[in-house]
Amino acid sequence: MRLYAKLAEASKYLALTGICVLAFSIRLFSIIKYESVIHEFDPYFNYRVTQFLTKEGFYEMWNWFDDRTWYPLGRVIGGTVYPGLIFTAGSIYRILHFFHIPIHVQEVCVLTAPLFSAFCALACYGLVSQARSHGAGLLAAFFVAVVPSYISRSVAGSFDNEGVAIFALVNVFYWFLKTVNTGSLADAVVLVASYGYMVMSWGGYSFIINLLPLYCLACIFFGRLNGRLYVAFAPLVALGTAISCSIPVVGFNAVLMSEHFGAFFAFVVLHLALLVSYVRRMLSTKHFLILTSMVLTAALAVGAVVASMVVAYVAKSPTLGWTGRSMTLLDPTYASRFVPIIASVSEHQPPQWTSYIMDLHVLVMLAPAGILACFHRLTDASLFLVLYGLTAVYFSGVMIRLMLVLAPAVCCLSAVALSDLMYVLCGSLRPPTFSRADKEASTADGDGAVSGSSPSKEAAAAVAPTEESTPSKKKSRPRPSSSIGSGAKLYALPAVVCVALLSMVLVLLGMYVVHCIHASADMYSSPSIVLQSPRPNGGFYVFDDFREAYAWLRHNTHPDAKASPILRYPSSPVASWWDYGYQTTAMANRTVIVDNNTWNTSHIATVGRAMSSSEAKAWSIYRSLDVDYVFVVFGGLVGYPSDDINKFLWMVRIGGGVYPEIKEPDYLTPEGDYRVDARGTKTMLNSLMYKLSYYNFADESQLSTGQRGVDRVRGYPIGRLNVKLNYFEEVFTSQHWMMRIYRVRDRPLRDPTSRVSKKGKTASRQG
Repeated sequence: MRLYAKLAEASKYLALTGICVLAFSIRLFSIIKYESVIHEFDPYFNYRVTQFLTKEGFYEMWNWFDDRTWYPLGRVIGGTVYPGLIFTAGSIYRILHFFHIPIHVQEVCVLTAPLFSAFCALACYGLVSQARSHGAGLLAAFFVAVVPSYISRSVAGSFDNEGVAIFALVNVFYWFLKTVNTGSLADAVVLVASYGYMVMSWGGYSFIINLLPLYCLACIFFGRLNGRLYVAFAPLVALGTAISCSIPVVGFNAVLMSEHFGAFFAFVVLHLALLVSYVRRMLSTKHFLILTSMVLTAALAVGAVVASMVVAYVAKSPTLGWTGRSMTLLDPTYASRFVPIIASVSEHQPPQWTSYIMDLHVLVMLAPAGILACFHRLTDASLFLVLYGLTAVYFSGVMIRLMLVLAPAVCCLSAVALSDLMYVLCGSLRPPTFSRADKEASTADGDGAVSGSSPSKEAAAAVAPTEESTPSKKKSRPRPSSSIGSGAKLYALPAVVCVALLSMVLVLLGMYVVHCIHASADMYSSPSIVLQSPRPNGGFYVFDDFREAYAWLRHNTHPDAKASPILRYPSSPVASWWDYGYQTTAMANRTVIVDNNTWNTSHIATVGRAMSSSEAKAWSIYRSLDVDYVFVVFGGLVGYPSDDINKFLWMVRIGGGVYPEIKEPDYLTPEGDYRVDARGTKTMLNSLMYKLSYYNFADESQLSTGQRGVDRVRGYPIGRLNVKLNYFEEVFTSQHWMMRIYRVRDRPLRDPTSRVSKKGKTASRQG
């Protein structure tokens, strides 16, 4: 038996190692198919800050004032960034160089997310092991290692906060359940430290600080209150809040924002519930009822005063103390009505049903069964899994970005369901064997059955979690003397049915693996900075326009200082829509007007106003901002749909939210359609965005496609073919016309038409 136990333990560790290798390697398709490059937009800011940290040190990063962003305001990096990801990558870089391993900081940043996906698999194993069994934990680790929803934000090169934050999220849940199961103060200390790392890593820590109070209140309501829950929850709220306040980007919001009030409420209720339980044990029933009536009256009075104070404080805020993104989660229509800049982000949109199938595959079917399995054997830990799954489902339905939070929950619940099913099927296929005690009991009963327990109780015992996961049960349940014999007796499923169901499970798992590999290789590994298009011969055509344009800006725009009202900036500002701000500062090393931080809505609205205005008015706006260069992203020639023309209505809405003269109906047809063809409105066809995008486009499209002025994204000829520019000068257009850069002229060109008309008017007056 000892040899069997050692082999089982070794097999478990070998399986975990293989799962970690799988989690890491399946995210390397982006390097294999493209190259080692940073993806998307936000990761370029994190990469730039990590570069600064490795050169200047941790302390200097806290005090770094970035003069390349938000001209002429700048940005204090230490107080506006969640430093967990940056500190993690910087620490890995320092450790590797301490051991004389020469690796560039870019490679560390590229591989950080795949590394932490392996850690997340281990955290999921621990979480489900605490809630169910080690077998279910292995299944959970396998599911989360390859689930497409998590792969989408953790492939090699995705150097974003979620790359480490999802691991931090699951890690907090694991240590919380372990503390609930053990009541150990040492585990509580690790739990608080894990929560601190989570707060440093991602603003999604608010999900934790609201889910755990909900779980605490549920335990009190269902009569599951005990000292172990207090050890797990109370230090987390007290010390975790103190740690949150010490992180500059959070600060005193940890005690002033409504997002955290639920934790404080549960903290008070937990203490009151424990106090009531203690007093009930100390007093007789009569004295306890008298004391309860007196205390309840006083508590209601004090509670009413405190509640009125909280309501008065919260009522002073237009959002009742919630942030804009939190209000969007509570009211899905809030962003579209009041904060268009949040609604303009694609990952803030509600997901379609197909997104769940694509990102979760067969787990969509297994997760509901996991919830039922948790209710069937309801423990403190399984209750937490149920609450985690239900809340994550709601939030993912509001914002597609939060599918990341749902993915570990679905993996854990699916693992519970599949584990229970496998216990039943494998137990039914085992031949019946009985120990001596079973035979004696069978002889005594005379019916050949195992005495002392009914089949239903034995079935429950067969799928019961380990003793470590349910320490609250003082008396161990009666177990059959032989798991093999009990399996045949307990389940008694026909062998044909078991074999058929096992085959179906294996087929589903095989389909799941194939789907995950396909999603990782073909859907989530392509960086937005480099694009590919298949060729008829099986090869690929590479579109590298973004890096081409940023390299032109870096090498051809002058780095001479320009005076500003506040600072002396090292380069002339470059204007674009805010999506490209981080990439411009990181790859072109030039100052930008706005970037992806989106902290200043009025500044972004100014850029939207310029793009929505006529050329002359936009020129005045950009000159007032000291802008020397403006660039737009255009996909009409090659069929790139994520260009600025398709984003233009959001520029109009955001600009119109600050400047009333910008009205969305002016850019729509009488039928309410957004068009850039001959049916487009005069305001639309005269806007700066239209002119910068379609300047000289008619001639180029004639040469490239043989169709004059046909926009391949919109699918029709543009409305104005002969576009002229008097206030802006084209200086660079990338190979495939995806990036177009213009210089803001010092003086506008003379308009010959207006000059002739003026001469005509003068001659007529003289005549």
